[in-house]
Amino acid sequence: MLSPAQGVLGRGKAVFRRWLLPWALAVAALANLAYPVYRHYDFSYSPDTRSYLRMATGRFDSVSITRRYRVLVPAAAAALAAPITQGYGHVWPARAGALWPLRFAFYLLNCLLLGAAGACWFNVARLAGASAGAAALAMVALLTSRWAAYEAGLPLTDSLYTLIFGLGYYAFRRGPGAGWALALALLLGPLAKESFIFLLPWLLWYGRRALPLSRQLPVVGAGLGALWAVHWAIDSHIGAPATESVTNALAHLENISYSLHRAFNLKGMGELLSIFGLYVFILPVAYLRARTTPPSAQWHAPLGLAEFLLLVVVAIHMLLSGDLGRMGYLAAPVACTALALVFTHTRQLLRATAQA
Repeated sequence: MLSPAQGVLGRGKAVFRRWLLPWALAVAALANLAYPVYRHYDFSYSPDTRSYLRMATGRFDSVSITRRYRVLVPAAAAALAAPITQGYGHVWPARAGALWPLRFAFYLLNCLLLGAAGACWFNVARLAGASAGAAALAMVALLTSRWAAYEAGLPLTDSLYTLIFGLGYYAFRRGPGAGWALALALLLGPLAKESFIFLLPWLLWYGRRALPLSRQLPVVGAGLGALWAVHWAIDSHIGAPATESVTNALAHLENISYSLHRAFNLKGMGELLSIFGLYVFILPVAYLRARTTPPSAQWHAPLGLAEFLLLVVVAIHMLLSGDLGRMGYLAAPVACTALALVFTHTRQLLRATAQA
């Protein structure tokens, strides 16, 4: 029988292997990949980034209503920038401008958040049956996406929303013991992005094993209450009418026809393929090859209706946003699991062939 000290040590090692190690690997990959984006990006091409920089400095009056209430990441970046400012100019005197420390804070924070999302992807792949090496390889492969570089390197809030998708899918895969992940997703989701409303039904239904519905609803209420409080505070501060949010939400319906038209031309197809890069071609090839194996031995056997419906939720985000590639990256938890399963089955097949 293990002593209490041995039990604590064992749990600590498990947390290190399952979470800290993949998180550190993901952050290291992102820090390298996203640094040139943070350093050299031309902000004139991105009104989103300029809006979040303004929000981090406490200015909301000229920020688009679409982004105005996503305050968590800008507020955290502003808090992180305060100590960074003290020494930033001494390390990089050529970049002593007021916004450089704030941009660096966004870069650090987004690397940490997206790295946490990567750790979720690693764990869901393991829970689906992938080997540790295959799960790590798939995670790093998806972190090489240009959208990961943008999310980590620029003053954006997408990293938090990507993490929420990862937490929700992890809660579904893990079930009992993952209530904390689902609670975080339900609490932070409303403030991360308004389109969280489309993910919410999936979380409530497929998160029941992790957290019973009776315990989910108070957390959702707290998240929505926080969103209402933020709306009220900002609208009161800048004198914006409360109905403006409803009008803006309805205006997003106009993006559907634009998104469909864009998805079916050559440029749009190229953007879709760029979400996960050339790795996306592995999945259809592996699926066709798996048709000759028994159903129980096929790599995609652990994937089912939950994954399909989560991809439908991602598709809704893509259609309403009009930004196909950026929103499509929200499918990373499912894509990472699928890739990791392919890598695992390929390795097993090669090993069996070598032993034959």
